[in-house]
Amino acid sequence: MNDISVKDKNAIMQAIDERDTELRELSLKIHSNPETSFQEYKAMNWLVEPLEKSGFSIERGLANLETSFRATWEGKKGGPTIAILAEYDALAGLGHGCGHNIIGTAAVGAALALKDAHPNLKGKIIVIGTPAEEEGGGKILMVEHGIFDDVDIAMMCHPHGKTMVLRGGLACVDVTFKFFGKAAHASASPEKGISALDAVIHTFVAVNSLRQFFKDDVRIHGIITRGGEATNVVPAYCEAEFLLRAENVESLHVVREKVCAAARYSTEAVGARLEISEGLIYAERNNNKALASIFKKNLEELGELVSDPPEKGGIGSSDIGNVGQVTATIHPYIKITDTAATHTPEFVEAAASEYGMSGLNKAAKALAMTAYDICLNPAKLQEIRNEFDEWKKNKDAKLSKIIRKGI
Repeated sequence: MNDISVKDKNAIMQAIDERDTELRELSLKIHSNPETSFQEYKAMNWLVEPLEKSGFSIERGLANLETSFRATWEGKKGGPTIAILAEYDALAGLGHGCGHNIIGTAAVGAALALKDAHPNLKGKIIVIGTPAEEEGGGKILMVEHGIFDDVDIAMMCHPHGKTMVLRGGLACVDVTFKFFGKAAHASASPEKGISALDAVIHTFVAVNSLRQFFKDDVRIHGIITRGGEATNVVPAYCEAEFLLRAENVESLHVVREKVCAAARYSTEAVGARLEISEGLIYAERNNNKALASIFKKNLEELGELVSDPPEKGGIGSSDIGNVGQVTATIHPYIKITDTAATHTPEFVEAAASEYGMSGLNKAAKALAMTAYDICLNPAKLQEIRNEFDEWKKNKDAKLSKIIRKGI
């Protein structure tokens, strides 16, 4: 960095430090009031409040989602449009075991700091509030409504046990199987019944028999959500939910077809009837390496040790993958714990700890500094966009080939 950029970045860091108490209080308030997918009314309003107060233009209810928002500030015209994404939904029954209180607050802090430190910045900064990442796929619906169509880059920062910039993500989809049998007295007249529970059990056995024939990246998780009402009654209705994951959407389609076939044949075997419903498809993650490289340098300037992502396994899924299909995107991670894994009670504690608040501060700084770098250097923006455009061309060509083959 030259002396001017050092001075300018110091101004960004100072602006975040000056708001540190405010940001901590906001994050902890969201943490103490966990709201699940599409119910994040308090968190949404709390995140919007400081942005509105600072002069950002506020829109609520994007893509017909009541708890979504877009907060926009434009400095000098002619610069890039940069979206900083906020997540703020909690896990049902657990709370903020994924640290979304930190994600949402870091996005707000970064945007506020950019406006505070550089009111004449050449660029448009947008905070996009994206509800229901954990269950429901808010970003997927927002992508389908064109919310990211005019965005040059999109980024966010997720708390974790390691600081990383290029961790991947699997494509996934929720599938619910509803099994309809026929009730009967389990002892006096079992021959008159059709067990929906037997159909469920056979489905799990059939799915387990498929696992050895799937690629290593495939993950299948299932639970029985309805297993009957009484032990002496042949179950007339049962239900099971599965989450299917694979390396990409194309591979996920193959997995989905085989799992659904296993459920159908298992149901037919006992004479029951099956209904299948599916959630939205979370696409695989498309990390923009040029953008990630800038983010990594800023993390290192903050004294953060950036780890390599796992070579194999160790990844989940997120609707950020769908954003990465339409614009240059990154989903880096900031370390907030030495021991806790996400989606655990221990991570709930980490997301409200001093370590977590320090991670929030660093995440906000790295987001703001990266946005500043891109606004200041059109060549970096062009490199990022060129990488995305090349990826998109290759992706479209691959899909075209698959369609021609009829796969």
